Amino acid sequence: MAVVASRNEPKTPQPSIEPLLDLVSGGMEEVNQLILSKAGSNVDLIPEIARHLISSGGKRLRPMLTLACADMFGYRGDGHVVLAASVEFMHTATLLHDDVVDESDMRRGKLAARKLWGNQASVLVGDYLLGQAFKMMVDVGSLEALRILSEASAIIAEGEVMQLGAAKYRND
Repeated sequence: MAVVASRNEPKTPQPSIEPLLDLVSGGMEEVNQLILSKAGSNVDLIPEIARHLISSGGKRLRPMLTLACADMFGYRGDGHVVLAASVEFMHTATLLHDDVVDESDMRRGKLAARKLWGNQASVLVGDYLLGQAFKMMVDVGSLEALRILSEASAIIAEGEVMQLGAAKYRND
């Protein structure tokens, strides 16, 4: 018995986030507008550094997943947009902090904020964004969302401290 094999086997589709983008495109416009408005401050350096990182690309996967989950569970309202923006602020703050801790020079193909404005400004703007994120969570009025995202923030910080400790032992 002979086996016939096709030389033109169908290609496996490449993974894509396009279906997710299509699902949440309307909500992401609102999220992006909210991010830009909440990154503002009377202190000029804050929006300057925040916009440097926010506008430097990134897929915004975390806010997209937040919006998609809200849709999946039938949420109706506008709290999901605010929480999606707060999740992105948390992520952006961790990137600012992480670049300082790791002494990174580049972020998303651009000079890291710490290289342009210094470590202190990067950390403080990261702290500002965390503060804004938690204010937005409180504005939504969900103690459960605030609890989960506060816990996530603490876990992220613990992980960074553990990483710092591990690096210290490797260098000793």
